[in-house]
Amino acid sequence: MRPARVAGIETLSSRFRLVELEGEALGNVAWTAGEKIQVAMGSGLSARTYTPMSWDAGNGRTRLLAFAHGDGPGSRWASGLREGDTCQFFGPRRSLDLADLGAPIVLFGDETSFGLAAALRDSLRAGGALHLFEATDIAESRPVLDSIGLGEARLIARSADGTHLASAESELLRLGANGAQFVLTGKASSIQRVGRVLKAAGVASSRIRAKAYWAPGKSGLD
Repeated sequence: MRPARVAGIETLSSRFRLVELEGEALGNVAWTAGEKIQVAMGSGLSARTYTPMSWDAGNGRTRLLAFAHGDGPGSRWASGLREGDTCQFFGPRRSLDLADLGAPIVLFGDETSFGLAAALRDSLRAGGALHLFEATDIAESRPVLDSIGLGEARLIARSADGTHLASAESELLRLGANGAQFVLTGKASSIQRVGRVLKAAGVASSRIRAKAYWAPGKSGLD
């Protein structure tokens, strides 16, 4: 683990906070969109994974979008952060390999995927990416996306029984017919269902990248 300091915090909503970390350990680092860092949660062995939105290796800075969902260590850490706090981190490390992915790209995910979407937007190889997110609170998520430059993203209200995914699948299949490549992230069960639908429709596995960020009742998926 290496040290970093919280250089700035912007509260975007009751559950979303834009966090900027700085420190010597963040300098002269090779990072690409899709890679992760792991941040220690206090003095214990617990850590949570974040996908940086950007990385300024020259000035030793990185930006994260922290989403506090539930009452776990990650949510408490994000909610309690103050400018000037210090933390310990590990990385960056490979999480989602997007090295050979070319446009057009479609990113499917949820609130935990917003940071990755922002990183992809700024990646030259993904200039034409489209974003489709399932979200529990559309009214909260829309202004957050606007504030990080993803105002064109499509949001679908999450339903408890998963029936909302039918709408997402229809849109993804339409885009798949046009040769799109897919990045599936967020909730494990949603990724599994959407991935099955795409493959059943003939979308080759080579056109799909998938990474589960969370599942109900589980931690440490990535």
